[in-house]
Amino acid sequence: MLIFSIWLFTVVASTYLFAKVSGSLSLVRPNMISIIYYYSFLISSYIGGLLIALGIDDYYMIKRMDHEEYRIIGFVLLTILMILFPLTQLVVGRILGFNASLEFDRYLHEPVRTSVDKNKRIFKLAFGALAAISVLAVAFTLLKTNTVPIFELLKGNTAELAKMRIEAARGFSGVSVYIRNIFGLALTPVLSIIAFVYATQSKGLYWKVVFFMLFVSSVLISIYDLAKSPIFFYLIMLLLAAVYTGRLKLNWRKISVYILAGSVLLVIMYVAIQGVTEVGSFLAYNSGPVGRIILAQISPFFLHLDTFSHSISLLEVKGLPSFIAKIFDVEQVRSARMVMENVFPENIDKGTGGVLNTIFLGEAFATFGYLGVIVAIIYIAIVIQLLYIVFLRLPKTPVVLALFIYFTINIPRTLVGGVSDFFFNPIWILLTVVLGGLFVLEGYFHIIWRFVMNKGKKRVKA
Repeated sequence: MLIFSIWLFTVVASTYLFAKVSGSLSLVRPNMISIIYYYSFLISSYIGGLLIALGIDDYYMIKRMDHEEYRIIGFVLLTILMILFPLTQLVVGRILGFNASLEFDRYLHEPVRTSVDKNKRIFKLAFGALAAISVLAVAFTLLKTNTVPIFELLKGNTAELAKMRIEAARGFSGVSVYIRNIFGLALTPVLSIIAFVYATQSKGLYWKVVFFMLFVSSVLISIYDLAKSPIFFYLIMLLLAAVYTGRLKLNWRKISVYILAGSVLLVIMYVAIQGVTEVGSFLAYNSGPVGRIILAQISPFFLHLDTFSHSISLLEVKGLPSFIAKIFDVEQVRSARMVMENVFPENIDKGTGGVLNTIFLGEAFATFGYLGVIVAIIYIAIVIQLLYIVFLRLPKTPVVLALFIYFTINIPRTLVGGVSDFFFNPIWILLTVVLGGLFVLEGYFHIIWRFVMNKGKKRVKA
């Protein structure tokens, strides 16, 4: 009863704090912070954390945990996360004079700036070149994959889908990894959002055709390895684009329809991909889709605590981003893979074991222990709140809006993936640089060009 009381009080207090720092926790007014709260923290982490702390999870991963005390220790750390994270963001907002409610409301109703008349041809050429590169990167990914799981599923070859999924996800190395991850997985969906905004605002045939090509490519790259979450996140990106441009007004009836449609699609994917047919598997809280959502994501956190307290020593600098690890002449190691190797060695032997990703606290603990957990919470909360404030205050152009939506979806996903990506993420950096260049072409290239030309004329006269 005490654990549940603490959990309930924490949820109430955390909800209040997140509402203050986000501007809105309403499902009809979604934003980066509200998605983090609902998806990354409450649903994917804290609900399952309660079940594990109470010892009523009956989940196969937790049964592999050797030391039961980490049920309570993990729950305490999650409780600290739920309070300290939004509290840190609140402090950052107060320092910067950020009024979340007013600024988010203004952003939501502000029209999108789509005028690129001064340099329309240059912008279209640059965008078309990037779109072509992205489509080719998707084609390269499919051709480079020895056995494409989605094609095998459509052909009825379902015998070794689990192994094919692992091979499709991990069968890239060297330059091909960057081509797939940066230009295929990351850039293609973002470019499709930009094209979607221009297509809905300008009604131009060019943007409709480009959007269709990028949409098809984005769907293919999202489902080719039969991962279930990417396609849902991509569709949510499109939904956010429609909401932020004023093309869609959400209400509870529409949200109910979307949730129902998403649930049906999820069930179909579970039946087709994993062969789950028993009704009880879909209704049980510790198996099927429900178990995947509330327990599968958080259970590895408790395994991290157990593993790196007793079986494996802390990673220290080996758990930091690769470029930092190389400074100390060590190779980066991802804790999620090490936990999989330690807890489920039989899956590694069979070739079906990937990684046990979890809330970023897991990798933070594996790297620097309990101190690493507290530092990571404060650091990541500051970074995310600064990003949120910056995007709400930047000009609302299609390029900036697409980048904002990308981070709105990918930051919550990264929070349940690891901590090192928040110290150095080459994909985020490169994507920001590329779209920063598009942003200049979108609205400011003619100003820069005029400035350069005027400088040149003055030098000639001198």
